[in-house]
Amino acid sequence: MRIILFANGELPYPDHARALIRPEDVILCADGGARHAMDLGLTPDRVVGDLDSLDSTDLLHLSRDGADLDSYPQDKDDTDLELALRAARELAPEEVILLGALGGRLDQTLANIFLLAHPDYADLRVILVNGPERAWVVRDELVVRGRPGDILSVIPLTPDVTGLTYHHGLRWTLTDAILPFGSSRGVSNELVAEEARLSLKTGVILVIHRTSR
Repeated sequence: MRIILFANGELPYPDHARALIRPEDVILCADGGARHAMDLGLTPDRVVGDLDSLDSTDLLHLSRDGADLDSYPQDKDDTDLELALRAARELAPEEVILLGALGGRLDQTLANIFLLAHPDYADLRVILVNGPERAWVVRDELVVRGRPGDILSVIPLTPDVTGLTYHHGLRWTLTDAILPFGSSRGVSNELVAEEARLSLKTGVILVIHRTSR
């Protein structure tokens, strides 16, 4: 089972998002992310959050169409996206495609990215998609499939990333490297084949793949 999770950020590539949707996908929304789903002609299966980003007309349409509205108080400790990720984890999906997680407020954008690195979601396979870009939080290894000329960046999310190795498929290589938090050394590498593989020994990284066409 696969979940399409709409956050309440910006969705600048609606056609890209629409092309990802499969009929059997579960549509889960974090509060105002439900509007992105509805704009794409989708009926959310579940909407999670304090629902303060949805007006009465939105809520009426969602209720009428059978969406499960999981409402929380506005005074809460967790963001709507974190509540939605918890709901996703309960369903034990094979994969979560996260849309609308970027843009708008910088604090929300950064919180959404770092949230994916939280240990509570280490067993949840999440792919953040933003048009031509895909991003993964990686703790062990990853194989990226694309085209020569695609851009691939690695950003450390923990104090130290050790044993970072680019095994094949990338223009600039690394072998058993250490990347401290804040390092830009892994930014803007380039695929030279249709597949690239990388791995690390300790730490957490964000891997961003941008297609060239």
